[in-house]
Parts: sequence; C-alpha cells; structure tokens
Amino acid sequence: MTELHIPGRILFLSEDPDTIDAQLQGRALNLAQAGSLRNDVSTDEITPIPVLTYYDDRLARYPYVGLKAGERTPIGTDSVKLGGFSVTVAGKRYGKGSSREHSPVAERRACIVLVIAESFERIYRQNADNVGLFTSTDFGLIDRIQRGEAIDIEELVAPRDTLAAAILRHGGLLKYGQARMRDVRPYAMANAMANTSPRPQTLAEKILSRHLVVTDDVDGGLQPGVGGFVRADWRFIHEYYTGMCTHMLHAAFGRPTPLREPQSIIAFEDHLSYSNRSPVHRQDGLMTGVYHLSNAHRDFVREYGIRNHGYLGDADVAHGHGSEGISHAVMAETYALPGQVVVGTDSHTPHSGAVGCVAFGVGTTDMANSMVTGAVRLTVPESLRIDLVGRIPAGVTAKDIVLELLAAPRIKAGAGVGRIFEFTGAAIKQLSTDERATLTNMTAELGGFTGIVAPDEETVRFLRERRGVAFVIEDWMHSDEGAVYADVIRIDCSAVVPMVARPGDPGNGVPITDVTEGPIRFDIAYGGSCTAGKREDFDYYHAVLSWAAERGLKVPSHVKLYLQFGTVAVRDYCERRGYLKAFEQVGAELLQPACGACANCGPGSSTHAEQVTISAINRNFPGRSGPGKVWLASPPTVAASAIAGELMSFEELQRRFADRPPDAQSPSTSPRALPLSPCA
Repeated sequence: MTELHIPGRILFLSEDPDTIDAQLQGRALNLAQAGSLRNDVSTDEITPIPVLTYYDDRLARYPYVGLKAGERTPIGTDSVKLGGFSVTVAGKRYGKGSSREHSPVAERRACIVLVIAESFERIYRQNADNVGLFTSTDFGLIDRIQRGEAIDIEELVAPRDTLAAAILRHGGLLKYGQARMRDVRPYAMANAMANTSPRPQTLAEKILSRHLVVTDDVDGGLQPGVGGFVRADWRFIHEYYTGMCTHMLHAAFGRPTPLREPQSIIAFEDHLSYSNRSPVHRQDGLMTGVYHLSNAHRDFVREYGIRNHGYLGDADVAHGHGSEGISHAVMAETYALPGQVVVGTDSHTPHSGAVGCVAFGVGTTDMANSMVTGAVRLTVPESLRIDLVGRIPAGVTAKDIVLELLAAPRIKAGAGVGRIFEFTGAAIKQLSTDERATLTNMTAELGGFTGIVAPDEETVRFLRERRGVAFVIEDWMHSDEGAVYADVIRIDCSAVVPMVARPGDPGNGVPITDVTEGPIRFDIAYGGSCTAGKREDFDYYHAVLSWAAERGLKVPSHVKLYLQFGTVAVRDYCERRGYLKAFEQVGAELLQPACGACANCGPGSSTHAEQVTISAINRNFPGRSGPGKVWLASPPTVAASAIAGELMSFEELQRRFADRPPDAQSPSTSPRALPLSPCA
C-alpha cells in the first residue's frame, strides 16, 4: 500500500454544536465554514468511561460521544459510522488526557483513517500509530482530500521519525513487531553503544541510555525526536486494558503467548472495584460489560501466573468495596526504584518519577508488544527543567504549585508537550516524596512524557520508612552540569498561594482569592485518587477536618464529602494515626482504595449537570467525573470548602470561625496548622 484512498467525508470538530449538527445531517463543509475548531479534545471525550467496557468492534459505535461543543454533546452513538466520515479535523493538543487506546481504536473501527490537528498529545499519537490510524498536522491535505485526491503514505510519514514511519507502513505495532523485532539484540550491546556519549546528560537521558535496546530499525542512539525501544524494569496493566491486551496478544501470537520476564509484569484491579456504586455504570446497564472486563483480567492473571493486586477480601464486581490500591500509587510505594524504567497502561504512570525513575504511560498495543519482547516503544523526548525556588508558604501544597505551573503561559502554549519535566530547585528539598509525586503525577496534565525528581536523602528516607529498603544513591544518579534542556521554567514558590482550576480543564488555574463571582457553592467534595490519596494528602485532610471537629463544625446537609484512600497502606496509616474519628465526626464518607470518582467509576461522581463538585483529583475535563462541573483544588482547600459548603481556603475558614473556640473536651485545643513536609 503506497497511497491512502479516502472515500468518506471530513468531520470538523467545531466549537459550535450547530455546525457539528449540520455535518451529521449530511452537509459538507470546508475549513473556513467549520469555524473555530475545538482545542484540547481529550480522550475522555473521544471515548468516555462507559465506552471502555468494550474492546472489540462495538467500539465503532462510539467515537466522540463525549465531545463537548458549547453546552452540548452533539455526536451520538453510531453518528460517525453512519455519517460516512473518514477524516477528523480538530485544533491544538488533540487526544490529551488518559492513555486509553480505545480512542484511536474506536475512530479506526468507525472507518476514520486520518486525523488532522494542529498538534497531538504524545500517548494518543503513539497509540494511533500502533493501531494503523494516520495523523497529520498538515491542514493543506483537507482541500486535496475534498477534491478526491489520494494521499501518498510516504508524504504522511515523512515528518515522523524512522520508527513511527516503519510502524505505520506495516499497519501497526504488532504487525511491525512480528516482522521487524525478531532480532532484539542483547541489552548489554545497546548499553555499550549508548554510554559512549561525550556530552553532559540529564538524569532521564542517563536512565534511558542504560535501558535502550537495538532492533532492525533502531541503532541504540539517544537523539530527541528519534524513535526507539527501551527495556522496562516494571510493566503494569489494569483491568480496563487487560481484556483488550489479551485479545491482541492471542490474535497476533497465538495462545498461550510466551511472555518475556513475566515476574516483572504486575496486574491491578483498581478502576472498577466501586462500579457497583457508580451511577453511570448502573443506570446505563454497563455492569455486564464490567463483568466481562473483570473476568478477562482474572483469566489473564490465572493463565499466565501474573502477580495481581485485586479487590479487598473475597469481593467481586457485584459486591466490590475497594481494592488493594491504585496501580501507579502502589508502584511508587512498593516497586519502583531510582534509575529504573517503569511503564503502565495509565497516563498517570509518571507518579513513580518522584523516586527518581523514568515512568511513563503507554497504550494497550505497546503493552502487548512489550509483554512479548520486553521492549517498550518511545520517541526520545527533550527535557524541560522546572526550577522551583523560594520558600513554600504555609498552607500551600504541591497541588497549588502544579496548578500554578499549568496556568503558566508557556505551558498553556504547549511548551511541555511530549517532554520530560525535571523538577529541581531549592523548593524541591522542602517537599516530601508524596508531595513530589503530585508534581510528577500531573505531568500528564502538563502534556509531558514524564516527570522526574533526582533521588536525594528524602528519597532514601522514603524507601527506608515505606519499604525497609536501604537504598544507596549511585554517583551517576543526577543531571550533569551543562546538560541540554529544551527550556527552563522558573516558579517562585514563595509567591504561590492556594489555587483552584475552574471547570473544564486543569489549565484553568487561578488563585482562590481571584474567584470573585460570588460564593461558589458545592454539592460534592471529593478527596482521593492517585494524586490526592497519599499519606500526606490525608495529613492535610485531617488537619482541616480535626480543626473543624473540635469546633463542632460538620459538612452541611446539602454537601456530600467523600474521602477515598489511594492504597491500603494509606488507609492503615490513617487508622494508626487516629484520623478516622475526626473524618467521621464531620460527616465524611470513607471509601476503600480505588480510582473511584476520578474515573467516573464510583461514589463522588456527579449525576446531574447542575451539580458542582470540588475535587482534589488531577483533571476536570468535561464528563470526567460525571455530567456536573468540577473545580480542582488542593486537599486542604477541598476539606475546608466541604465544611464551608462553598469555595474557601483553610486560612479563610479559620478566619470565618475565629470566634468559635474548640470544645474543651477535645483532645487537642491548640491552634491547628497544616502539616509540614518532613523535608521542610
């Protein structure tokens, strides 16, 4: 195949829902008539959470069913396929958010063969390559396609790196792997070649160079923009992707499929363990699909003897009440070590970069290929240095810092897309590993490849206290003086104040004091997720809620506060510290570990568009946590707002109730401040 024949129509994803309606009703538009195109189309919108219960041809019915245009979602089930569309056109940062490969698979199976956008998010574009879906930033193709001109495939792959082009020519990664990865050379050879670099390197470059492998199309070089493969120390997958991955493995390699180093593959059931209490899953009749996903996951674990972190006790999908923990949170707590490479089927895999490893999210095809070859595809990224300087003020958390960074003009313009965020500077020394994990975790929202913090004495403390590991930092585990960065962004943390992100996008960050449109009242407050379900996050929740409990304050009757532990270890920590009493006194509902409301998979999700939520999760894309609007905030701001019933920082809450003394019977009657990091 040398030419791409495109028989169908072009679908412009316009900001105007009426424009989309006109196209669905049969009207053909040109680029000028389409008007302003949607930017920041997320994978949550291309294939919302309920769609993820499918991983076969049924996905063809659902592309773009969550796409927000104006105040509507105009594209319905079967609209794309019945409309005869072959090309999709959108604006900047197409495919941001989740690593779900369901999105390009749904597009491809609905007969979309090409997506044109101003720019693409890394994971989405790599996933599209892997399933044979072409992507381009050339808007000049539109007129040619509408004239009926066939497009030479070599023209489409010319701007791409050698590996991406080869994968697309083969029709996808698994076909490429069968044809071109039979000779994956010994890792030692790749390392010997990679370690001869005379130039100073960043820490991430050093780690990747130690893990590069050589194949027929990759020579072991480490130049930004060049495609390659790395050996992964850990590979993990969760139940939303295991069924699709197994299907791919068996279709491509037969059954059973020999897996490479299965002891380094870990499976998690972390997303769906509260689906029995998820309104969208129950009301939309999706529980049958959830059963299929769960059964496929457990069948894979049994057949291949994979280590599994599953539901608590003997629970199943019908009676789920939490799991052992959220995958990437458990990876950082239990497995990842400095200098390693960790990959997982989740966009928040960079969480583990807080301990000094290169951790990044991949799609299902990448994971399937890695299970057989041991090698994971990447396009070598540039590094972006984030210098965090100044003394972090009391009451300001890592979540506030990352919301400040997300709102920075250069980040909003795309400076971080596809890059490695190296967090450094004097302020990093003031943050615990839990807080550093908030920064690296939300590299996904920043558009980055991953985030990393060089290991230091705090990393050693974390590994010793959490795991009993006496880790010794090796001499090479730092960035060299003179290492090359694509850019440097400096954040003066002493000037950061408590932040919130307005509904719609994590980049809508503003200081809480700049929200002046009157009281923002909430129906739901949610504290949890991988980003905000760690030990130190619960220290923050407790500092606010115990202060409230001592004064007889409770969550108002019109607000529901949910606190969900990220892992069993966090839950046990809170029990040991005596936190649960204060949580219960103020009226919070405690939930066992799971992704839960963050993925619209459990209590804490909205059920009506009129509901407003304040949440400590990492992203607030339309529909992400139900149909209502979601404000993002730090753990203490979420807790304070839950008590106030409206948007409020803990500092403001204390001022509002300054005349209310603590109960004399309270075990603690001293003024309560937010906890300090052990590194402060």
